[in-house]
Amino acid sequence: MTALQHAAERTGMSNGMLGFILFLASEVMFFGGLFAAYFIARADAPAWPPEVLLSPQQIADGVKLELEVLLPAVSTGILVLSSITIQWGVWQIQKGNQAGMLWGLFISLALGLIFLTAQLYDYTQLHFRADDTIFGTTFYTLTGFHGAHVAGGVIFMFVVTARALGGQFSARNHEAVEACSMYWHFVDVVWIALFTILYLIG
Repeated sequence: MTALQHAAERTGMSNGMLGFILFLASEVMFFGGLFAAYFIARADAPAWPPEVLLSPQQIADGVKLELEVLLPAVSTGILVLSSITIQWGVWQIQKGNQAGMLWGLFISLALGLIFLTAQLYDYTQLHFRADDTIFGTTFYTLTGFHGAHVAGGVIFMFVVTARALGGQFSARNHEAVEACSMYWHFVDVVWIALFTILYLIG
């Protein structure tokens, strides 16, 4: 028996769930590295945003290191709401209510797609690119990786929803729904941290 199996027996959870929790821990470290790189870049910059680093050609091209707060703030509210609805779905299936779980999954899936659409639209409204100073590089790296994780969460939720429509979950067997909810809470928390750092105190 492996160390992972021993740990699963001690905690009363399956090997799959324990492995998923370890995966989330690795994701926390991944984003921790990205946040550390951002703060180092910000500390080394002469100002933030470092507009003094823009070349005359970039200025002539209309490059502006500015962020619009309203749309990301609305997107934050949407993502937080989706985290609430998916947790509500988990609570419903714990009671054996499959219809309630499905509604929670459907609403969360729709809100996740709205968030991704809003993020892509926000990109089109920015007046800088990823290669426009370290500000652009760190911004697109952080938000881009988070967007990719949200897209992965949407796919995960779609698969879980498809299984739920097939009646595969019950009050005693719904581990995949809980795992999906945990992942979605994770991307929610990461976005709140990103929104605070990039838009509010940036």
